Amino acid sequence: MPALEIRALTAGYGKDPVLRGIDLTVTSGVTAILGSSGCGKTTLLRAVAGFVQPAAGTIDVAGTRVVGGGGGGGGRSVPARRRGIGYVPQEGALFPHLTVARNIAFGLPRGQRRNAGGVVAEALAMVELDPSLAARFPHQLSGGQQQRVALARALAPQPSLVLLDEPFSSLDAGLREETGRAVVRALRAADAAAVLVTHDQGEALSLADQVAVMAQGRFLQVAPPAEVYLEPADPQVASFIGHASLLPGEGDGAGRATCAVGELAVRPGHPGTAGPAGPAGPVQLAIRSEQVQIRTDGAGTPGEVVDVSFFGHDATVRLRLDSGEQLAARTPADSVPHPGEKVRLSVVGEVVAFAGQPGA
Repeated sequence: MPALEIRALTAGYGKDPVLRGIDLTVTSGVTAILGSSGCGKTTLLRAVAGFVQPAAGTIDVAGTRVVGGGGGGGGRSVPARRRGIGYVPQEGALFPHLTVARNIAFGLPRGQRRNAGGVVAEALAMVELDPSLAARFPHQLSGGQQQRVALARALAPQPSLVLLDEPFSSLDAGLREETGRAVVRALRAADAAAVLVTHDQGEALSLADQVAVMAQGRFLQVAPPAEVYLEPADPQVASFIGHASLLPGEGDGAGRATCAVGELAVRPGHPGTAGPAGPAGPVQLAIRSEQVQIRTDGAGTPGEVVDVSFFGHDATVRLRLDSGEQLAARTPADSVPHPGEKVRLSVVGEVVAFAGQPGA
């Protein structure tokens, strides 16, 4: 049975709905809810946890209905403490006056807290922390260690579902990646499904088994990471995941399309959005930054460098074409052009094509 099943869920604050009739099934592994700030990610997590009462819809956790099933306004609701869900908030929320061991034991039923040494040791091992840390207080731990303790506390009662609300956002880049991978290993060791809320695309794509892209309280696409990236459901998903540039063009229905950068090989987006050889007629082309090659001379479409974002290992270059349209390119660190420089560009590989023009 699914660890989490949501159907037609509507929720919000006051009269303004934030979630608008969404569906989601989590069978196992990690599902990442990915979207920009204000799209409804945290509201969804809080509704599942029991901190927000939905206006309509149902929520089942491990086969037990915790929201809905009779009456109006979302029906009956099981109290948060009885849902059997582990919850890891953004900052960990450890009790500063309790040791690591007592923080972890706090997640257990009261009758089990006094003799919880074995459970604490097992939970620490699961999150890959040294048992000697059990006697420390939260302020004596690093940020990454604190987040792992918060996860250990959530896992100690052996829940079937764990909710993580942007748990790595306060960590630096290197520690964030290391902690994220340790958390996923711990979840798998505990055989617990998880819902991870994040606005970080790299985090969602690298850690999750399933990615649910959210915008304005609705899911635009729910699929494995590779499918979301390579077969986006619509132009909005394509531009959000990987920051693809969207250009209008004309498709020939035979795997080619013409746009401001010339004639390109195309493939349809999500299966069912067009024929196997791509759409015919007006199209929107999603061009990934890694597909755009820049050179300072020779053949290619002329353009001008608008600005450069340098990241050390590479750089993102924003370009303006003679047509006035813009697109982004990703270049190696040793070949970064300067703002205002005139360049030539070409596109390699197939680009994703969607039938219709913007706003159609």
